Amino acid sequence: MVVGLTGGIGSGKSTVADMFHNLGVPVYIADKEAKKLMERSDDIRNKIVELLGEQAYDGYLPERSYIANIVFKDKHKLSALNAIIHPAVKKHFHEWYKAQKSPYVIKEVAILFETGGANECDYTILVTAPEEDRIKRVIIRDQVDREVVLERMNNQWPDNKKIELADFVINNTNLVKTQQQVTTIHNTLLAKRK
Repeated sequence: MVVGLTGGIGSGKSTVADMFHNLGVPVYIADKEAKKLMERSDDIRNKIVELLGEQAYDGYLPERSYIANIVFKDKHKLSALNAIIHPAVKKHFHEWYKAQKSPYVIKEVAILFETGGANECDYTILVTAPEEDRIKRVIIRDQVDREVVLERMNNQWPDNKKIELADFVINNTNLVKTQQQVTTIHNTLLAKRK
């Protein structure tokens, strides 16, 4: 089974993904793999340079802050960038998935519902947290100001829209309770495989 894991920026998707990993579940982090593909694929690099200009790369390394400054202010450029990266990540995921031997895998994707990626999952898990907590987490993690975080949040669907679509919802405000929710979902998913 493929279980999609998603949540808005700063919700704690990575923390939850680590908890599943610690339970022995193979975890695919789409953003990390996308970054690797942006560095390794000449085809992706050429398309991004064509879209955003030579400054999008320093040699073979993407200039992430330059790219983010453009795409989070221009929905058309963000959509075009996603159209370059998402098909490559999708192909890479399928190759990775074929090599797994566990009852299910976690595919962590920031914009799972927004891109229709949930349709390729057997189940979906949404990680939520209060907006102010999320903003504070991202400010600390990414060393950016509040306006930058809000700009990024505006490119994602609000939680109330995603809650209606998710099979499971994890409220990530207390790590002990989050771990309990992860364990419960893990056991439920294992039972569905029997």
